[in-house]
Amino acid sequence: MRAAALLLATALCGPLAQAADQGARPLVIAHRGASGYLPEHTLAGYELAAKMGADYIEPDLQMTSDGVLVAMHDDTLPRTTNVADLFVARNGGYKVADFSLAEIRTLTVRPTTTGATTHPGFTPRFAELRVPTFDEVIAFAKAQSALAGRTIGIYPEAKQADPAMEDKILATLQREKYASAADKVFVQSFSDATVKSLDAKQRLLGLKLPLILLGHAITLPDGSAMLAAPGGRMLSLKDVATYAHGVGVAIANAKYPLTKHWVDQAHAVGLAVHGWTFAKADPATAAAEYEGFLTMGLDGVFSNYSDLAVTARNAFVATPK
Repeated sequence: MRAAALLLATALCGPLAQAADQGARPLVIAHRGASGYLPEHTLAGYELAAKMGADYIEPDLQMTSDGVLVAMHDDTLPRTTNVADLFVARNGGYKVADFSLAEIRTLTVRPTTTGATTHPGFTPRFAELRVPTFDEVIAFAKAQSALAGRTIGIYPEAKQADPAMEDKILATLQREKYASAADKVFVQSFSDATVKSLDAKQRLLGLKLPLILLGHAITLPDGSAMLAAPGGRMLSLKDVATYAHGVGVAIANAKYPLTKHWVDQAHAVGLAVHGWTFAKADPATAAAEYEGFLTMGLDGVFSNYSDLAVTARNAFVATPK
């Protein structure tokens, strides 16, 4: 019944409708921007997501050869850019770390999966599909917040388990006056060592940035909830809660399914739970998927289709429980 209501709401609200209640949980996190519609990690994609009502935009971060943080998911350039048309391979490939910012600025970001170079009814302020720096993403979020009359949060991910990247992320956030959850920021990583290090370093800087450890939900035969870390290690949620504010978990892992029991155990030790990635483009099937996972108690959803996620979240919040 609720899925049908979500589908109807989607049809009524239109693709660029604003969220009815921007402050309500669960959070809608624009996965790589509005990546289901426009090229991922572009200012145009972030802008579309913000206009669709996303609470946070997610810049994955890589570092250039001259030490600049840029928004890019892969540690290589070919999947999302035209790098091979402009440069010969370096060190056997096209790693972000082998190219300078000036070189990366010459690249065009191309759409992937269901994305396109334009979106109906949307004219971006940043029409060029380029790789933005982290500084540019932050400047965009602040400018867009002023235009929208609400704060657009940022949710950067340290893609490399690298102390230098940790330092740059923290220095940038501190310089830009991001200090705590009140500033609408999360910092995420798949590396528990990185999250622990970020926790220790930010304490020395007087920051209280909420940190998110990414992984897979595992339920042991005795019912205990664990988080799978790189290398197959299993982490106790109680231990994770000593250095992280929350966990980001896969929603579509058949081997390690996310369950309400798992979410309840995470909540019991004080961890927020954000699910990734909601990637269904069909409104009806997407509505049913959001309903199922929101019912489990998710505190946030990473979505490729911000409009569908906002509609689902708002309908869920509005429905009497």
